[in-house]
Amino acid sequence: MRPFNSRKAAALVAGLSLALVAAACASDDSPTSTVSPTSVTMSSNDMDSMADGPTIPAGLAYTEGQEIRFVHTEVSDEEIAKLLSGMMSSPVLFVPSLAEVPASTTAPVYVFTNGPTGMGPLGFQPDVFPFPPGDAQYTPLRSIHLVTWVAPGQSRELKSAADVQEAEQNGDVTIEKPGVVVNMPFVTWPSGQR
Repeated sequence: MRPFNSRKAAALVAGLSLALVAAACASDDSPTSTVSPTSVTMSSNDMDSMADGPTIPAGLAYTEGQEIRFVHTEVSDEEIAKLLSGMMSSPVLFVPSLAEVPASTTAPVYVFTNGPTGMGPLGFQPDVFPFPPGDAQYTPLRSIHLVTWVAPGQSRELKSAADVQEAEQNGDVTIEKPGVVVNMPFVTWPSGQR
């Protein structure tokens, strides 16, 4: 994997729009909770503690022309993990082995480094994901693809992978693959939600 420089790290952080809140389970040491390999029994105290449990910051992106929500939890680049953790005030774990997963287990996520203003942290449009849940190629493991408009004054918002690929074929954008893999599971998508 190529080293990831600070300029690209800043662009990546800026382009990563982070999505939706996912509840994490809180522990309860009371004797009313039992856990076995096949079942979990929870008391009302357990349910109350879950409601007060930690949350993961979330944001908005696009797939197939529609809005989706996603979270990111781990990333293969330590600098990006630190930057995202600070940006979101929530830990994004550095997991270097993600960089070694086979390409066949990842899908792209298009992160915009310039272009139309929007909800992205740098003021640019939200990310674009191909392959939402329900598609045979869905995977939460995403390979970052940095999208840069050649002529930002002629840019437009893109809402699907097909839009991004067409813009690249027309020479409107360039796409760089820095070799960073992020775990980015969907929370909502056009046909469902968790």
